[in-house]
Amino acid sequence: MSMPLLKAAKPNMRLFRLIYIVYIALRFGLDEFALCNSKLKPLQTLINVLIFWRNKSTPRAVRLRLALEALGPIFVKFGQMLSTRRDLIPLDIADELAKLQDQVPPFAYADVEKIVLAAYQIPLNQVFASFDETAVASASVAQVHFAELLNGTPVAVKVLRPGIAQVIHHDLALLDTAAWLLQALSAEVKRLKPREVVAEFAEHTESELDLTLEAANCTRLAGNFPDKKLLVPEVHWDWCRQQVMVMQRMHGTPISKIDLLREQGIDISQLAHDGVEIFFTQVFRDGFFHADMHPGNILVVNSGPDKGKYIALDFGIMGTLTDKDKYYLARNFLAFFNRDYRDVAVAHIESGWVPKDTNVEALETAVRAICEPIFNKPLKDISFGRTLLSLFQMSRKFGVVIQPQLVMLQKTLLNIEGLGRDLDPDIDLWQSAKPFLKRWMSEQIGWRSIAKKLRKELPFIAKTLPEMPRLVHAFLAQQTEAEQDAPMRTQLAQLIAAQQQQARWQKRLFLGVAVLASLEVLMLLTAFWPLAN
Repeated sequence: MSMPLLKAAKPNMRLFRLIYIVYIALRFGLDEFALCNSKLKPLQTLINVLIFWRNKSTPRAVRLRLALEALGPIFVKFGQMLSTRRDLIPLDIADELAKLQDQVPPFAYADVEKIVLAAYQIPLNQVFASFDETAVASASVAQVHFAELLNGTPVAVKVLRPGIAQVIHHDLALLDTAAWLLQALSAEVKRLKPREVVAEFAEHTESELDLTLEAANCTRLAGNFPDKKLLVPEVHWDWCRQQVMVMQRMHGTPISKIDLLREQGIDISQLAHDGVEIFFTQVFRDGFFHADMHPGNILVVNSGPDKGKYIALDFGIMGTLTDKDKYYLARNFLAFFNRDYRDVAVAHIESGWVPKDTNVEALETAVRAICEPIFNKPLKDISFGRTLLSLFQMSRKFGVVIQPQLVMLQKTLLNIEGLGRDLDPDIDLWQSAKPFLKRWMSEQIGWRSIAKKLRKELPFIAKTLPEMPRLVHAFLAQQTEAEQDAPMRTQLAQLIAAQQQQARWQKRLFLGVAVLASLEVLMLLTAFWPLAN
């Protein structure tokens, strides 16, 4: 997987970037979150003594929000996700992190004019009849202004923040540094593929730095819903550039204002059920889904013929799934809905998510122990925090391989569950999703599905069928060569393994010395440069 944004992080700078994370954490007193375990209290006491001049009178939630803002856009997005998980984090922290969605300071209108001029090479007033100088929405990567085109069409104009590419390069480097260090020091963490997860996130984040890619995502999502079950803005392609995107102006009520939606006559229960169906449609029918569905990106139409329908905004981060991913996900979901935990275990093994030699009965029992307590319960009665912890413990026991391509789906599932909890705590998520998944699976394994796949593969079959004898001969020749080279390859593999083991021990020794030295430097720095501002 290519990692274009991560290349900006030079290896010899990683340690300094990691020190910066520690610096910000200490500056805002976040050690009280990391060292809350009773066994680590002496270490927290030592830090408080060494940095006694810190001002920690500000509430912890405010300090956490300020720290995330100081660390940059990637950490802001992490805070946005956390704000929807009120079942996992204290309410005071959730309320404060919610401000990351709506209260990111906008950049100056003078910068907007410069960016638009650079994009179009003509003055702003030759493109727009009017342009509101006050941003209607300001996020970590871009902000939105209302305007009118010269023909009078009302539009929304999204403009990238000046210098945001360099900021994101820096933030991704910080994440990659942390993942690199953890992976180097811990075999358990290495199994979770943290650097691949960061690389996957970097790949999606790159699309946010080119608004023409976001415009393409927007158009594709709209094309997937010709029935207007989900409303998506129309893109004005003539005026889209890398730093500027012009789209249809949408009007609606933010999904987070539930009391206002009720006053406007919106059926909240139906809204929750529609949200579940739209999500599963994107994932299993299309394999292309909105992967940044925090409350700030979702509106609800409050009047007219489309009243009660969802409006999607911000298409910078989209997730994709292969047909194989969709099949095994749907199979797992349906097996869970039917309480067929053996099929859940078998699907995990067949998909390669757990080792092939895993004991099916043991995995089935472990899945049953986790899933049975939450079955047929409404969202309000389910402790997903406890369930997620149990699932993680199970994955560690059975060696579950974390799939980087599913990280965006996991993040979106957390957002959807949080929104569903807020909209209708009594909704039975399982019963709402089961009919859709059963219908989808029947379409995938029936004769229509076979005919569709054959039509799709017919050109490839027609091309390769005449070449089959030559391909078979080449394959058999390669097998013969491989058998002859087998002893030499075995010796070479053993030599490489020994060298790799030696390199790992050298790396760990170097990291241990480097971390100790950096912490000593940091302590000296804090002694002469007070951290509490």
